[in-house]
Formats: sequence, structure tokens, C-alpha cells
Amino acid sequence: MVFKHHPDGMFGNIRNDLHAMYGEFVGTVLFLLFALGGVQATVTNLSINNDSDGTTLQGSDAARLMGLFYISASFGFSLFAIAAIFYRFTGSIFNPNVSFALLLCGVITPVRFVLVCIAQFVGSIAASAILHGLTPGGLSVNVALGFGTNKAQGLFIEMFITSALVLTVLMLAAEKSRFTPFAPLGFGFTLFVLELFAVEYTGGAVNTARAFGPACIQGFASYHWIYCTSPTLGSLLATAFWYILKHIKYWEINPGQDSVDYKDNVHHNDAPLSDLVGRGRDRNSTGADGARDSQQNLNRNSSIV
Repeated sequence: MVFKHHPDGMFGNIRNDLHAMYGEFVGTVLFLLFALGGVQATVTNLSINNDSDGTTLQGSDAARLMGLFYISASFGFSLFAIAAIFYRFTGSIFNPNVSFALLLCGVITPVRFVLVCIAQFVGSIAASAILHGLTPGGLSVNVALGFGTNKAQGLFIEMFITSALVLTVLMLAAEKSRFTPFAPLGFGFTLFVLELFAVEYTGGAVNTARAFGPACIQGFASYHWIYCTSPTLGSLLATAFWYILKHIKYWEINPGQDSVDYKDNVHHNDAPLSDLVGRGRDRNSTGADGARDSQQNLNRNSSIV
């Protein structure tokens, strides 16, 4: 878990950190360009007033509901697609709040944390500027509180959804398991689910950089501090829970969850499954009755208690 010393010394680490920095910049630009592009396409299709009110959708109930689904899918699938590309390069963070959690957990160094955070914020601004230039009309991808959501509600919504995303990264990527190579899939689906909930009420930032980039072009709301404070609190909450899990040695509570060894199956007796199959083959020579007995014996001994 702790960042290991590079064989080339400090300068070797800095060189890798700089590579990670530009990788995170490119990855963040692509992730947010396509995710925010989905938002822009949705609000344009639903004839949204192109101002700093953000993603407040208009139209019929069915059209608005479909728009919320489209926005959520844009973020979830964009994160999965781009994270899958950059996962072996930079870890596919694209989020300063995730970077903060990785710093607290000892996965990345303070130097890399600072560099990738800079890349993520600049990448968000660049993605917003590119989208603004590529699409007609004003940019309509800013985050905003909607439908009567007050500041306290917005604060806690953003805190909890950010903590869920951060915990996903910690448990699927920082904690190594058989699912770790497929972690980008978990990132994308988690973000998709979180957006389904939060877009209606807070715009679903889940990412301080995501909120910052569009605001640089559309303008900052008086309560923009929510999108800085809440994700940071969410990072702290997820990190605290991760430390609790590590303290209680969570992997010993329900061991073998990622095992593919049949020996980890629960049987009614101690006979290995291979022996059961072997006995079944022997019984096959005795005819149909033997085959039925073999199958029944195999079923009994391989059932889950």
C-alpha cells in the first residue's frame, strides 16, 4: 500500500510523478469532455436556458426523467471508458478528492498528490473550455442546487456520494484482489448510480474539479463552497471507514470471497469434489441406476449450506 522508493532515487520518483501528472491531465480532459458533453447534449435537447443555473432540466416529466438518466449514463460510462485506458498508467484518478484519500492512505506521495491535483483542476478547465468552443450556444454544465434543496442538504448529499465513490476506489483498486484489474468497471457503475440520485438535487459533482472547471466559464454560485467542502468531507469519511476495515482485518471476517478454488466450497463431508466425480464415473459403468446415484451424491456434497 505504501508508495515504494524508486530505484533511481528522488529524481526517479519525480520523473514518474511528472508522467503521472500529464497522464492525469489528459485523462481528466477526456473524461470530463465526454461526460460534460452528455450533459450539454441533454440540456440542449430539452431546450434548457443556457445560463449559470446549471443542469436544471425542462420539458415533460418523461423527458426530464430520461434526461437525468442520460446525464448519469454519460458520467458513468465516460469514467469507465477513460479509466480503462489510463488505469495502468496513472491509476485513473481524475478527481482531487480521490487523490486526497489515496494520500491519506499512503498510496501516493505528497508530491504526486499536488501534481495530479493541479492536473485535474487544469484538465477540468480545459475540458469545459473545449466543450464551450465545440458546441453552439452557452455552456450549461455547471452544478447547482435544484428543486428546493437547501445548502445543508446539498452539503450532505455531496459528502455521502463522494464517500461512496472514494470507498469504491479504495476497496477495488488500492486493496488488491482478483477484481482489481476490472476496477474501472466498478468506478463507472458506482458513479452512474450516484449520479442517478444526486443530479436532480445538487448536479452530482462528486468531484471538486468537475465543479470548478465549468464554474470558471459560467460563473461561481454563492454556495460554490459546498462543492469544495463536501467532497473533502466525503474523502475523510471514506478514508476513516477504510482504516477501520484495515484495523479489524476485514479479509479475515469472510475469507475466500475472491477464490476460484473448488476446495474453498462448503461440503457436507470432507471428501474432495474430485473424489466424488471419480466415484461417479465408476458408478456409470453399472448402468442408469449408478448414474442417478452418482448425480444425487454429487449434488448433495456440492450444495451450499
